[in-house]
Amino acid sequence: MRNLLIFITKYNAFFLFLIFEVSSLFIYVKYNSFQKATFITSTNKVTGTLYAQVSQLYGYLSLKEVNDSLAHENANLRGQLKSSYYVDTVEKHKVVDTIYKQQYSYIVAKVINNSINRRNNYITINRGSKEGIAKDMGVICGAGVVGQVVDVSDHLAIIQSVLHKNTRFSAMLVNNKEIGSFVWDNDLDPTKGLLIDIQNNAQPKLGEQVVTSGYSLFPTGILFGRITNLHAKGGGLLLNVEVALAVDFSKLQYVYVVNNKFAQEQTGLEAVQSKNE
Repeated sequence: MRNLLIFITKYNAFFLFLIFEVSSLFIYVKYNSFQKATFITSTNKVTGTLYAQVSQLYGYLSLKEVNDSLAHENANLRGQLKSSYYVDTVEKHKVVDTIYKQQYSYIVAKVINNSINRRNNYITINRGSKEGIAKDMGVICGAGVVGQVVDVSDHLAIIQSVLHKNTRFSAMLVNNKEIGSFVWDNDLDPTKGLLIDIQNNAQPKLGEQVVTSGYSLFPTGILFGRITNLHAKGGGLLLNVEVALAVDFSKLQYVYVVNNKFAQEQTGLEAVQSKNE
């Protein structure tokens, strides 16, 4: 307190000048309409700019919550797509809403680890068995197919990325529905894959979409990518074509784990059939 009093006493002239200056400005602005209007306009402009900056900062800090909300909303909307339902009747000519039953639902998850430059690449997500995720579920994102769940703990899951030497999914050409297998065999190129084992008479076209066939983990029509080369290596009696991947794995942030209600039933039946052969 003593030091404060000494400081005020030492600079009393400056403080008096400051008080008189502020008082004179206040009187000048208050009793002159033009100056008052100018002051209010300038003040509003400064205040508006500050509010805009604060709002922008708040918006930036809340981006995580916004992204999470949008991802959950997208998962719910995907679950309402027609491709997520099956027709529960033999009278398919009668199109009634009650005959459609949901086959696929989606669990949103955030990517917390990801690799793209190895021969076998994996992705870690922040959802596990507690949220309903199980081994062998398919995984997609907004752009297309991401991979397959290979390991699960209570709160985390590991995805075998499309960028993996053992990748093999049932796929088809959009135009003529010709079925083949989608694999990754492009010398560690994270932007390309291969559609293999399609008939030579399939006549694929450059730029044609390659999508899921519905025979494996995914609904029909989820995008793998577009054809960029009609003469990929190793074709033999069947045709192999090069596909530019739709998913940019280097920027992957959110994914949707596909819950196929019939997956276990189908796997069990097919396993029994294999034993009988």
